[in-house]
Amino acid sequence: MKTLIYPAVAALFMFNSCGENSEKYDATGAFEATEILVSSEASGKILRLDMQEGDRLDAGKEVGCVDSMQLYYKKEQLRAGLRAVDIAKPDIRKQIAALEQQIATAESEGRRMENLVKAKAGNQKQLDDIVNQIALLRKQLDAHKSSLDKTFGKADAEAEGLVFQVMGLDDMIAKCKIRNPLTGTVLVKYAEAGEVTAAGKPLYKIADTDLLYLRAYITADQLSQVKNGQSVSVYSDFGKDEQREYKGTVTWVSDKSEFTPKGVQTKNERANLVYAVKIAVKNDGYLKIGQYGEVIF
Repeated sequence: MKTLIYPAVAALFMFNSCGENSEKYDATGAFEATEILVSSEASGKILRLDMQEGDRLDAGKEVGCVDSMQLYYKKEQLRAGLRAVDIAKPDIRKQIAALEQQIATAESEGRRMENLVKAKAGNQKQLDDIVNQIALLRKQLDAHKSSLDKTFGKADAEAEGLVFQVMGLDDMIAKCKIRNPLTGTVLVKYAEAGEVTAAGKPLYKIADTDLLYLRAYITADQLSQVKNGQSVSVYSDFGKDEQREYKGTVTWVSDKSEFTPKGVQTKNERANLVYAVKIAVKNDGYLKIGQYGEVIF
């Protein structure tokens, strides 16, 4: 009979101790972090992915790459097209030089003939023919220049389009490099070198573990005690009687009420409406994601 009574008494004592301990705190919750799911921006074979779960990575560090050889070949093809367009551009100055020379010669001949006509030694009809010839040559020059300008402009526009295509390929090649977006710790690694990935496919998950957030829940009666920017005391248990105190700052108070989280099993407590709050806590290396904590406002 004693063997049945003692365990029951011990369980009752633990329950009462926990209840008394929780009454010392204004709210309790669990620590969470800002997590980012890093996905591939390019499709292809993963050539390198240099990280393991638990590694600490700096923001901007290149941690891997996806095969970009086909993109490089397309870029070189476009660059060759740019050189071809540049070579095909007309040399306007040289192409109109012949017509300009003909006009200059005709004008010289016209002046000579005009002097002869004035001296009654030339034929007016010949002078008129030269004037008409000059007018015709000038029209031909204008038409030729207009045609060459259009050809040159078309080549420039074509070259500009190719330049933008090269820039697009440069961007795609840059996205083949996997750069870490956040300083933090790798939580989960989803891919390995040698696998084929696709754009948008997750590669790994990383979290900023230097700054954790205690997500706790308070009742409507406690709302008047909490505001954004408020300094609070946060406590975390590390087994047995070991406990650490941290300084925290309230960063967010929900403006909507919700039912007590599912972790609370009793029917009465689950019927209560509570408000979520987030408290930023600088991590000294001991706090872990998912670890329980308490707060005193």
